[in-house]
Amino acid sequence: MTEPRLRRQLDFLVELDKLKLVLRRTMVIGESRLENSAEHSWHLGVMAALLAEYAPGEVDRERALTMLLIHDVVEIDAGDTFAFDDAAMSDKEERERRAAERLFGLLPPDQAERLRGLWDEFEAGATTEARFANALDRFHALLQNVHNQGGTWKRHGVTRAQVLSRMEPIREGAPALWPYVLATLDEVMGEALPTTRTRSRSSSPGS
Repeated sequence: MTEPRLRRQLDFLVELDKLKLVLRRTMVIGESRLENSAEHSWHLGVMAALLAEYAPGEVDRERALTMLLIHDVVEIDAGDTFAFDDAAMSDKEERERRAAERLFGLLPPDQAERLRGLWDEFEAGATTEARFANALDRFHALLQNVHNQGGTWKRHGVTRAQVLSRMEPIREGAPALWPYVLATLDEVMGEALPTTRTRSRSSSPGS
């Protein structure tokens, strides 16, 4: 028989597999298909390991890495919400809160408290690690869309001003990367993004 603690851990891990089925609006580089949320989380984990030197001061790498690996677990229930869809964003916080309660509640109490605490910390963005993790989350979208010649942003009529607003957490969370953000948008994306917004309302996966 499986011990109760291990059973709860395994139940969480099996549930976590569903994150591979959550499609995002962003496409993988090369635009052959949509990215899924598990791939996104993995890529961010690697980024945290490689780019910690760009955090504003000392950062607990393990803490930031764990945040990034679990920050989108809630999308198993809540789905991935397109950041530039105002209507879909309106109830995102509540949908994800309910998902966090169910999903982290599958774990043994001590692990549920720790991972839920890290998820809340990421959402609040009040610590160096959370700000750094949020910066990488935004920076990942930048890399994909830039290397897809505007990608999702171009297809959905997102303006340069909207992109800059979305990228703003990088300025504080990984300030050494901010010049790259500005230079990339100026040199690569400047002509690709429209100057006025065409609002997109869709039930498709987000980014």
